[in-house]
Amino acid sequence: MKAVSSNWAASVHVALSLIGLPYAAGTSGVCRKNANSRSLCSSGSVYMSPAAAHVKARCPVYPGSDTRRFPVPDDKVDWDIDWPQYSPVNYTAPTVLKKPVWADPEIGAFSPQFNTIDGSVDRRSHEGSYRIQNGKPLNPHGRSGLEGRGLLGRWGPNHAADPIVTRWKRDSTGQRVHHSNSQLPVLQFVSIKRLDCGEWAIPGGMVDPGERISQTLQREFSEEALNSLQASPTEREKIQKRITELFNSAGLQVYKGYVDDPRNTDNAWMETVAVNFHDESGNSVSELPLQAGDDAGQVSWIDVDSSLALYANHLHFLETVAKERNAYW
Repeated sequence: MKAVSSNWAASVHVALSLIGLPYAAGTSGVCRKNANSRSLCSSGSVYMSPAAAHVKARCPVYPGSDTRRFPVPDDKVDWDIDWPQYSPVNYTAPTVLKKPVWADPEIGAFSPQFNTIDGSVDRRSHEGSYRIQNGKPLNPHGRSGLEGRGLLGRWGPNHAADPIVTRWKRDSTGQRVHHSNSQLPVLQFVSIKRLDCGEWAIPGGMVDPGERISQTLQREFSEEALNSLQASPTEREKIQKRITELFNSAGLQVYKGYVDDPRNTDNAWMETVAVNFHDESGNSVSELPLQAGDDAGQVSWIDVDSSLALYANHLHFLETVAKERNAYW
């Protein structure tokens, strides 16, 4: 498989999908219309380089609550900076404290094994080993002003996967459509319109325990874009055959790593792997009828264009895909 970063096809045994919570949106964070427009939280998640200091993870008010973070200036984010005055607020959402199946117990009630596969839960980070302090993992991108887990179920990394399915735009004769100015072929991608905020986004979700990332990518696409959960047995078999063929093809890894997400805390954070699967011939999933499911309100093939208004930082993913495939951007 061609990759922009390192190989993604390793087993990942991680958190259950957090159905019914803001967390169920996977890497997508908090919708803009559901957040304070003046808050750092208001622009969703950001995918970042390992050396970057997070910003969204320091938003003043923690999403879904009235809890305010301890203010962390840029020059105090790094754990290596001595800061005796640091006094983070402790907050774990009530929904997490009710001990649902997708969430860890509190530290002290169990002894998780960090930086390794812990039973069926993979507590390794895509960014390498992270520190443990007083029995709790430390966010690899530094202080956030809040300890505990917030809305996240797992101590340490909470893994997600984002499938980016593309095809070439074609005319009525089946020929590729080229942009009038650049003369480059135009890509289209499968986009879902989120029910929670009405914004268009790439499908995605959490990786289940014992599930490979490749399986998550295929499952999330099936559930959100093709609504295979509600298909008849015959339709389900047809869908399964087509998407298995596509997802067994060489994928293009677009991103793998930490997500600067407003739900992150000092002890729990989001990570994701985004992979592009391209229907080169147009006779794979391109021929299947799209039908919204899961947390999607609508689903459609949309032309890839730099002027698109998409949820969170998904436009950055598409830019990488377009440039790698020498398509119009």
